[in-house]
Amino acid sequence: MDELELEFELHPQLVNDCIVLGEFPLSTLLLANDSNYPWFILVPRRAEVSEIYHLSEEDQRQLMHESSFLAENLADIFAAKKMNVATLGNMVPQLHLHHVVRQEDDAAWPGPIWGKVPAVPYTDAALHDIRHKLETLLSHSGEIELEPES
Repeated sequence: MDELELEFELHPQLVNDCIVLGEFPLSTLLLANDSNYPWFILVPRRAEVSEIYHLSEEDQRQLMHESSFLAENLADIFAAKKMNVATLGNMVPQLHLHHVVRQEDDAAWPGPIWGKVPAVPYTDAALHDIRHKLETLLSHSGEIELEPES
């Protein structure tokens, strides 16, 4: 574990707005607590990083691998019409990649999701369902270690 990973702390806004689902080799996998959309976030465990180009070349490759792997699997799991993958960081400066599964019947289609409708927190049953869907596909890949349900 290098010094940047030792100093890493998840930004308080992400802690407040998300549920930790598991860890890839580089990134923590979060679920935005908004059941309007299957909305996942990868956060590289590197301190004081706000842009992809701040990462080492090795970490950049690993992040792109994790992001592509996640997006492809989410598209399959949720039968996505389109995957929106983006880094913004205007409100949360810590580097994080949004992976939003989009459907033609979602609350914001075809526009961006930010600020369109109020967030609807997951129920325990819906959260269990999301975890089960991810566990079934992702945990068998060896790519990610999923957090146990609490």
